[in-house]
Amino acid sequence: MKILLVRLRLIGDVVFTTPVIAALRRRYPDAYIEYLVEAGAAPIVETNPHLNRVRVIAHSRGWQRLRDDASLAKALRGERFDLAIDLHGGPRSAWLTWASRAPRRVCYDVAGRSWMYTSVVHRPRELRPRHSVENQWDLLPAVDAAFAASASPDRDRVEMPVDPAAATSVDRRLAALGLGVDAQVIVLHVSAGNPFRRWPEASFAALAADLVQDDTRRWIVVTSGPSDHEAAVRVIAAARARAGAAGQRIVEVEGLTLSELRALMDRAALFVGGDSGPLHIAATSDVPVVGLYGPTLPERSAPWRPSRIPTASVDAGVLPCRPCDQRVCAPGDFRCLTGVPAETVRDAARRLLETAR
Repeated sequence: MKILLVRLRLIGDVVFTTPVIAALRRRYPDAYIEYLVEAGAAPIVETNPHLNRVRVIAHSRGWQRLRDDASLAKALRGERFDLAIDLHGGPRSAWLTWASRAPRRVCYDVAGRSWMYTSVVHRPRELRPRHSVENQWDLLPAVDAAFAASASPDRDRVEMPVDPAAATSVDRRLAALGLGVDAQVIVLHVSAGNPFRRWPEASFAALAADLVQDDTRRWIVVTSGPSDHEAAVRVIAAARARAGAAGQRIVEVEGLTLSELRALMDRAALFVGGDSGPLHIAATSDVPVVGLYGPTLPERSAPWRPSRIPTASVDAGVLPCRPCDQRVCAPGDFRCLTGVPAETVRDAARRLLETAR
């Protein structure tokens, strides 16, 4: 059997598909399984042991996309897939799934695109308190009745195996900053893809200062996306000003690839960050995670992994505007994020650090 999986774009969304990949491999141990993904999220699955091939495509636009997709469709037809599963249902993924001409094509019942599939699965439109991994898993029973059992975080965890070259690179970069092998590394990811998921910089600075002063072995490693480097610099400056002499152990590791970020998690004693791609990469490791949730719900995107691994989800509690579609902040003040006190996150971090000892 030849199986095509399609999930274009975002990092966290691709992470959430990895339990499906492993489940298909268990069910069809001799199958050829190919994953179609855009370049930005490709590192998530490039080291996945259950895939035969990862086909990486550009995130192009306009006429260039039409040209690229026509060429890609021809290549996919030539592979003669028996089954294609669209793990998203967006316009581009739907068209590519249909264009593969696989005799079985599975996706959700997306308005205006259901005709492109041979089997569709109902997906409610509202933002339910149900994990995204479970939403992806819903497609599997349409493939085979053997998948009737629900996904389990203990058996079907998200995964992203470490690239050895990335691990070597991270070790070298940490050593250059002065971190020894016995350093207790706390990773703070201070940025997110949109303002609806950014905890205030002042809160990150207060958290970093408090945690670094707790233990002389402790180092705070601040990471950020390429567009948020200046935010990371501001957080570090403010944190050092609060931390006194201990502030020299608050550093930035700039320009990490996704593979290096994953490798960093295996050196870390704790990860703290908002509901964005880096948190979901952290979830593929065994590092304790403190997740910060503003407009989103931890029930939808908290780390999906065995319960033995320490995890804490912190949010502002019940608000009439939460969850939201992250297009317009109705109150205008992002209270779902500003309402999460640094002290609450600090206390959660301390509990997890103590538990993990």
